[in-house]
Amino acid sequence: MKKEQVVNCQFSVWYPIFKKHTIKSLILPLPQNVIDYLLDDGTLVVSGRYQTTHTHTHTHGYWSDDETTTTVTAPEFPEFTSKVLEAINSLGGRVFPKLNWSAPRDANWIALNSSLQCRSLSDIFLLFKSSDFITHDLTQPFLQCSDQDSPDPVINYELVLRKWSELIPGGEFRCFVKENKLIAISPRDYTQYYQHILKQEEQISQAIQDFFSQHIQYNFLDEDFVFDVYRDSQGRVWLIDLNPFGEVTDSLLFTWGELTSGEVAEQQVSPAFRYTTSEVTVQPSPCLSYRIPRDFVDLSTGEDAYKLIDFLKLKKSQQEESEEEEEQENAPQ
Repeated sequence: MKKEQVVNCQFSVWYPIFKKHTIKSLILPLPQNVIDYLLDDGTLVVSGRYQTTHTHTHTHGYWSDDETTTTVTAPEFPEFTSKVLEAINSLGGRVFPKLNWSAPRDANWIALNSSLQCRSLSDIFLLFKSSDFITHDLTQPFLQCSDQDSPDPVINYELVLRKWSELIPGGEFRCFVKENKLIAISPRDYTQYYQHILKQEEQISQAIQDFFSQHIQYNFLDEDFVFDVYRDSQGRVWLIDLNPFGEVTDSLLFTWGELTSGEVAEQQVSPAFRYTTSEVTVQPSPCLSYRIPRDFVDLSTGEDAYKLIDFLKLKKSQQEESEEEEEQENAPQ
């Protein structure tokens, strides 16, 4: 996998080529001060402000009266915020956010209803600042490339807002292309058993092959790549994403050894189609390991008393703010 292949899989590169066959989206340049905020490891405050108070102890373990109070205020990006809100409204008020390559799929544990649906910039910030996938995009996009000796291409980071669509997990498929030939297909949610895939294997495979030959094949900038599609209830296929052909992309039920060696392609005329065939082989979601942050573990075990105090103060502050807002709304005009 070369750095150029990674560059070509940026959303803003492939979206204009396949715009007719994918979900309506808008692309906004990401200002440097927003990038700096996303990479800041400080306290996660996405809107409003709250105070933290640390009480110090004497060396003999007795509590002292010394307190340090810090007010943490969420940074404000008025111009960028208005552009984002305008874009969200033009896309129907609900969006799926991502950066040049990745969506914060590993951070849905922190969102309301465990959904990646966003209605505001603070919703997006909450997901992005909680996501290792987003951090990877911003800091190490060329980490696993074979041409490490060559200089890194300059990346202009972008916020991608996609019109929110309710996609059924069992309808999304990952497709592997080598030398412009579709060699392998696997459900994106490969850990679960879906009866309809078992029953409709041939129709699903054929629909994806037809979509590939009619709209994707020879139209992309590389001959080796990975693309994700969604097959809706009417049987129509939509392009969801494009990814580099290499280990930075999850190979699901295949191994990268099989895919790169040509072993999969040589075994059959049509693409190899692998999926979970029974409930016995169901596996835990690969994103599970991302779901409980270290801070939450510390809170639950009482290992970090300061974090627990800060957390409770944050909840209290949020409650007070909402009560104040209610009082203002109910005040006589």
